[in-house]
Amino acid sequence: MNSRERVMAVFQGKIPDRVPMWCGASPEFMEKARKYLGAADNEGVLKRFHDDFRRVYSVYCGPELPERTSVFGVKRGGIGYGQALSHPLAEATLEDVEKYPWPDPDWYDVRPVREAAEAYGKEYAVMGGEWSPFFHDAVDLMGMQNMMVKMYEEPEVVQAVFRHIVDFYLAVNKRIFEAAGDLIDIFFFGNDFGSQNGPLVGGETFRTFLKPQVARLCSQAHEYGLYTMLHCCGSISELIPDLIDAGLDALQSLQPVTPSMQADVLKKAYGGKIIMNGCVNSVTVLLQGTEELARAETKRILDIMAPGGGFILSPSHDYLLEETPVENVIAMYDTAYTCGVYPSI
Repeated sequence: MNSRERVMAVFQGKIPDRVPMWCGASPEFMEKARKYLGAADNEGVLKRFHDDFRRVYSVYCGPELPERTSVFGVKRGGIGYGQALSHPLAEATLEDVEKYPWPDPDWYDVRPVREAAEAYGKEYAVMGGEWSPFFHDAVDLMGMQNMMVKMYEEPEVVQAVFRHIVDFYLAVNKRIFEAAGDLIDIFFFGNDFGSQNGPLVGGETFRTFLKPQVARLCSQAHEYGLYTMLHCCGSISELIPDLIDAGLDALQSLQPVTPSMQADVLKKAYGGKIIMNGCVNSVTVLLQGTEELARAETKRILDIMAPGGGFILSPSHDYLLEETPVENVIAMYDTAYTCGVYPSI
């Protein structure tokens, strides 16, 4: 099997030749890995990590934005991606939301997506589509605490904000999928619904405000024949049934931060119901641990998650930090490469 065939087997409910692997990393980590490995580019790093996936991106081509300002008009500051410095819709009425200068989908050039996907020649599973972090965009626009209060006091305002944000992402994704949907396998998007202790929004509130938007994004991707995979940080085990019901095919991250997010618990509860991608602790194992620990924990995770298929191995986050030792990451992927082989049928 090549990488694409391996990944597609998992999404089709079949057993591949070995457990597929995926790597999500910060630009700073990738730069460090290139130097460590003597690789000419990121592609050389991904091949060394036995990565079975590749991502393709649209390119922003809209009007010049003020420094560190999102397409939704939110100014950011602080280290790295930073935090929102203001919340333009914090006190908005429903009329204000409707009149807000929402971004234009034509601000994104989708032509590079097809060119990049074609270059992989069906060798790898290609992930595409906009990141579509509608939850985070709404938090930026309204403020977290304020948004959650409005969910009870002015639910129609919050629903309108979510609708406009997701309408924008659906429009951009439509352009991407029409331009290159035949070369993309998986719509990969991200929203962090969890904290270290549990969901940020749970129960009926999640089902009222967030689940319908996940369903809209998944439904569109399925209409174009694509599988769906969501990156979601934190302790979200109680949300997984609703994510499955919303049409999600795969869930990435699976951070072992609470008892309900441990690999054995997730496998027992959701094995065969949703594809699980992640599980190897990106903090205590990969960042703070040793090569020996990385090998041992990878073997332990494989023993739990690999039987019966439906598993993709990756760090428990989609963004390896620069300070993560490259040696530990190599130890994880090499161990999975040799120990994640399924018996021949």
